[in-house]
Amino acid sequence: MSNKSPSNTLKIASWNINSVRARLDIVERFLTEYQPDILCLQETKVINGVFPEGLFRRLGYNHHALHGQPMHHGVAIVSKVPMRDDDRLDWQANGEARHVGVRLDNGLRIENVYVPAGGEEPDRTINAKFGQKLDFFERMIDWSSKLDVPTLLVGDFNVAPLECDVWSHKQLINVVSHTPVECKLMDRLQKSHGWVDIGRRFYPAPERLYTWWSYRAHDWAKSDRGRRLDHMWISPSIADKAVSHQVIEPVRSWARPSDHAPLITEIAI
Repeated sequence: MSNKSPSNTLKIASWNINSVRARLDIVERFLTEYQPDILCLQETKVINGVFPEGLFRRLGYNHHALHGQPMHHGVAIVSKVPMRDDDRLDWQANGEARHVGVRLDNGLRIENVYVPAGGEEPDRTINAKFGQKLDFFERMIDWSSKLDVPTLLVGDFNVAPLECDVWSHKQLINVVSHTPVECKLMDRLQKSHGWVDIGRRFYPAPERLYTWWSYRAHDWAKSDRGRRLDHMWISPSIADKAVSHQVIEPVRSWARPSDHAPLITEIAI
């Protein structure tokens, strides 16, 4: 079966790459084997001037929207189809490179976001990073509630919102990424625009649907202590345009992998 997109769909991928320059080999393999039309990357960890554009152009990804910074964070969208009206919203309110958005010629907006992890302690009074994460979501909710164009929101949200989105709800309920306050914020964000969670549309709860496995696991696949931290949400007005979705788990076993697996959604055009 070919991984090439039918001519009447767009294949859009999202992947927290955890340093794009360190993982160029698997990025090239992924693009070659799965052939998405558009790739949204998070945690690129590179400034715009040294983003590895050459690899992408060689593979036909000639359109780039970059928002990078030295060593940390960073997001990018590379595409085989034209992209316009790119923006970079500062939901972190400190200049960190955590968002880039574009408009396609068919009118669809793609917003690519890397939400802060939030540190170790789920208490903003002793952990400023957790407070920043909560405030980040509040700014996203404000933006989302005013959204009036068909949009695909993708990225590493750093929250696994449902009990079945983690390997053990009981053991992780007080661990950052699955705490009640974070899950409630995710729910508010989803309701603020009526977002349709594409992953759970195609794999209804409580089906297993992880996207991240810690590097700490000796054998990540055997222990399978995963979390669904990466998401693709679509505006309700165009939700029926999403025709397929998958998490590409085998990529997690490739050489020098990211701890996240890529997601791919196909959208009818």
